[in-house]
Amino acid sequence: MNDSRLRTPLSNTDRTRHRRLREQGSPDRAELDAILDAGFVCHFGLVIDGHPMVVPTVYGSDGRNLYFHGSVAGRSLVASPGATVCVTVTHVDGLVLARSVFEHGINYRSAMIYGVPRLVTDAAEKREGLRCLTEQAAPGQWDHARQPNRKEMAATALLAIPLDEASVKIRTGGPEDGEGPDAALGIWAGVLPLVTTWGEPETDPLLPAGIEPPEHITARRNTRAK
Repeated sequence: MNDSRLRTPLSNTDRTRHRRLREQGSPDRAELDAILDAGFVCHFGLVIDGHPMVVPTVYGSDGRNLYFHGSVAGRSLVASPGATVCVTVTHVDGLVLARSVFEHGINYRSAMIYGVPRLVTDAAEKREGLRCLTEQAAPGQWDHARQPNRKEMAATALLAIPLDEASVKIRTGGPEDGEGPDAALGIWAGVLPLVTTWGEPETDPLLPAGIEPPEHITARRNTRAK
């Protein structure tokens, strides 16, 4: 984690205030950083021509901004600068299976970030933002692979949204009906954890013989995705 990251509490605005399940909300900025560090796919929602649109894309976080990108021809990316968007990142950690269907739920970590995205035009920041995004998904890959050339940089739109207005919710633990009337039903209850692991690297069939996956890729085999 970048030591320069801010350690202030999360903002408390009308959009980030927890109205339901307040006990699952967290005001801790470190929780936001941990949720963002653990993933690389986000969904950002915005309104285009009066219609809502939610777009999945990869992201990178440097602790101050969330960077996400796409083709400059992408309608949503062209339209979103100047408009408020909501970016979400969610990790599912397990199913909470209670004695009654009503009490079922999931263990999860989720962050919602609000703001007006900024189209990154500074060449140095754009390259650094793309590096941040690449390293978020595959640490070590930016220096291993060929980096973007001028034509590719021009064809890529990079947006940055500050982490100033964010909301975090986390749910852990088991079912909450163990001390209620349903406890006498004799029905199994508990948590079914969900664990995602990286598999065996699959070599491109067009790759010449003798080229092996780099260590930063093979080291992730059978390791848990955060």
